[in-house]
This record gives sequence, C-alpha cells and structure tokens, in this order.
Amino acid sequence: MLALATIGFAVNFWAWALLSPLGPRFKDTLELSSFQQSLLVAVPVVVGSLGRIPVGVLTDRFGGRVMFPLVSAATIVPVLYLGLAGHSPLWALLAGGFFLGIGGTAFTVGVPVVNAWFPPERRGLAIGIFGTGMGGTAISALTTVKLVDAHGMANPFLITAAVLAGYAVIAALLLRDAPGRTVPDQPLTRRLAATFDLAITWQASALYAVAFGGYVAFSVYLPTYLKTGYGLSQADAANRMAGFVLLAVAMRPIGGWLSDRIGPVRVLGGALAAVLAGALVQSLAPPLMPLGTLACLVMAGALGASSGAVFALVAMLAPAGTVGSVTGVVGAAGGLGGFVPPLVMGGLYGAYGSYAVGLLLLAVVAAAVLAFTGSGVRSHLTRCVPAARPD
Repeated sequence: MLALATIGFAVNFWAWALLSPLGPRFKDTLELSSFQQSLLVAVPVVVGSLGRIPVGVLTDRFGGRVMFPLVSAATIVPVLYLGLAGHSPLWALLAGGFFLGIGGTAFTVGVPVVNAWFPPERRGLAIGIFGTGMGGTAISALTTVKLVDAHGMANPFLITAAVLAGYAVIAALLLRDAPGRTVPDQPLTRRLAATFDLAITWQASALYAVAFGGYVAFSVYLPTYLKTGYGLSQADAANRMAGFVLLAVAMRPIGGWLSDRIGPVRVLGGALAAVLAGALVQSLAPPLMPLGTLACLVMAGALGASSGAVFALVAMLAPAGTVGSVTGVVGAAGGLGGFVPPLVMGGLYGAYGSYAVGLLLLAVVAAAVLAFTGSGVRSHLTRCVPAARPD
C-alpha cells in the first residue's frame, strides 16, 4: 500500500509540474514579463494547495481507495487540454494551469492512507518514504523539455495522461485502506471547524509553509532563476533543478526516520538553520561553481528533511480520524508557501534587477520559524506527548 500510494503521488506530481520546465520557453514565445512567467508556474501550485483542504476532508470520509483513482482521473483532463489546445495564448495556459492544480491534491490523499497502515513508532519513516513521491517534479524537469524538442509540444502531456490513466485503473483494482480505519461521522463543515481548532494544524502549517513551500518555490522557479541570474541554457537549468529536487526527495524519508529517533523538533531546528545559512550565502550571488551550487544543494537537503519532520509531527499529534483533514490544511499551507515566492522573486527582479532581496527575505522567514520551532512547537509536543522525548 505504501508503494502504491507513493507511485500515485509521484505520477500526479509529475503532471502538476508540467508547466514549470516550459516557463522560459513560454516567456520567449509569448513575450511574457517576469511577473507573468512567475504567475504561469505559480497558478497550479495555489490551486493544488487550496484544493488539498476539501480533498483531505473527503479522504477521511471515503478513504484513499476511492480518492486516489478519482484525483488521478480528474487530472487527465487539464493535462490533455494543455497538450492539445491550451498552450497559447496566456489566458489559455492559465486556465489549463488552474485545473492542473488538481494533481497537487494527491499528497493529501496519500498521507492518511499511509498513516493508518503503520504503527506510531514507524510513521515518520513511512510518511517520509511516501513523500519521495514529490520526485515526480524531477521526472517533469528531466523529460518535458527534451520531449517537446524531439516530438512537439503535445508529447509530454500525452505521455503523462496515459500514465495517469494507467495508475487510476491500478489503484482502483489494488489499493486498500487499512483495516479498522477510523471513519468520521460528522458533517464536513463540523469536521473542518474541528480541524481548525487543533493547535497542531496551525503549528504544522507554519512549519510546512517554509519547508515544503520553499521546496515548491525552488522547484518551479529555479530554472528561471538559473537562466536569468547565471545565463544557463533552458536544458541545463532544468537538469540542475532536477538535481535539486532529487536531493530534497532523498532527504525527506531521512528527515522522517531521524524524527522517529531523535524527535521532529531537533530535525526541524537543524534543517531550518541550514536553510538560513544557504539563503544568506546565495543572496550574495556567489559564483555558481562551487559555492552557489553548494548553497542550493544544502537548502535542498534541508527543505526535504524538514518536510519529512513536519509530517512525523502531524502523525504524533493529530487525533485519529483527522489526519486527512489536518494534512489537507497543512498541505495547503505548504503549497501556498510555494505560490508566493516565485511571484515575489519575479517582481523584485523586475524592480531591482537582482534576486538578493528575495533570498534575504527567505533567510528572515527561516530564522523566525526556527525560533518558533524551538519555543512554541517544542512546548506543545512536550505537553501532548509527556512520555516522549522532549523533542
């Protein structure tokens, strides 16, 4: 079940990220401004983020066996539209990108499925392994531009649609929810209200907005940043973005595994400190080799590990039957955290001709969340899990 959920997450994230590698191409062919290009790659992010809230609530009620095939099948429609008709003009791309956001809700389906199949002491690692499905964005980064160059604009979209259809059928036939899964019987609005009353919902949302939001922001905007700031070719920038994504993906289960052993607060503290350091270094616009590359890779590993630690924290503190709802809200916060930075970076670059201010803002945010983790999150975990380690 863990493997099936992880594959589903990866396939839907592959679809969700199809527009990002093509951002520089659309900028040139449609003569987009920096802000318009940022908006194009950010629209699927914000829709996929906000959509996680209702999808998480529905997953608590109907389970992953129903929701995974449903989300995968629904994502096929905007993928086919973008590949066959919707890649020009800008309004058509934005419309397709809006509905492409459905693929981004798959994360919220998988977390409660995986959480229910594993005992508490193994959930951090299990959810971390599931989180490697975010590597679907690397598949998009490595293949989309090459497929367009070789076979035309429709090709990567048609391939992705076929894979989504195949996964939807397999999930419908094989995916199962854990025996004894807690099914809530309250109305949707009451469950949402109860979710928003939980302290873990807000605490994990703040953490994930920086952890996963930072990852999403880099994964969608890094090709533009490298092409504009360092003069790299589109293909080279996309390949380097894929390396960033793969390292973040690899570190996510490690962050969950470490959280099972030394506690999520320690993992979050170390990871956020690394993000702070990497952002400060990169704000100085160092040479790409070796210092700029090292700073970006440090941030990639730290953002991946901290993303795994956040959901280890959710697995510890979210009441049974609310994991999908809490995950939906937290996942929305993470996605929205990834929506804002590309717009900010594009706007600041357009105004000042430099990315330094945007990277300094990232450092300030990382420092603030680091302080919050060491104070509010630590004390809440100690109160709620007195038998656990202080972390």
